[in-house]
Amino acid sequence: MYAPIPCNMICGVIFDLDNTLVSSALDFDWLRQQLGCTVETDLLEYISDISDLSLRTQLGNKVIEYELADARQSTIMPECENLLLYLRQQKIPTAVVTRNCAQAAKLKIDHHQLQFDRIVSREEFPPKPAPDALLDIAKQWRLAPKNILYVGDYIYDLQAAFHANMPSCLVTNGEELPFIDQASIVVQQLDSLTDILREQAYMSLQEHDSVEV
Repeated sequence: MYAPIPCNMICGVIFDLDNTLVSSALDFDWLRQQLGCTVETDLLEYISDISDLSLRTQLGNKVIEYELADARQSTIMPECENLLLYLRQQKIPTAVVTRNCAQAAKLKIDHHQLQFDRIVSREEFPPKPAPDALLDIAKQWRLAPKNILYVGDYIYDLQAAFHANMPSCLVTNGEELPFIDQASIVVQQLDSLTDILREQAYMSLQEHDSVEV
């Protein structure tokens, strides 16, 4: 159980990719079964722990093929473009941290003509729930982690944010999720997050004006 980091002044936003910004139909239970991985085991860890290089490469390539096929049929999530437009207007930096391979991530982002200051795939850092990628982006942006919001749809996203000392936003997509209480913010769709960020920016401006007076 992870207690969420309080969400106050947000100066940067990092996103998960699948079912946060674009749709994904990846069935990891089916894929685990195909690759001989138990349900309880993280698939990427299972493959990385295989000592036989040939087999490890073979299974890794199968995962990449599956991800690329999913990328080609993906659609953009509701209100994604409006949220990203708002963040650009406010000059708030954005990034993507995904467990996808680099090829699939680039294919999805390019296909939907999305723009980010940085895109990090699993080849660059240990995959979520490890916080390494989030912390590296915070360092690059020269922002305190507590001022960066990580947005995702799964428990790994919330855990990565917690370990990076970042507030998190859980996008439920209308589902009842068992880890909802571990998120700093909970929204059904991204338009609600846009509203929350607008309200925070307004409140911050009001506080600033009152201090000046």
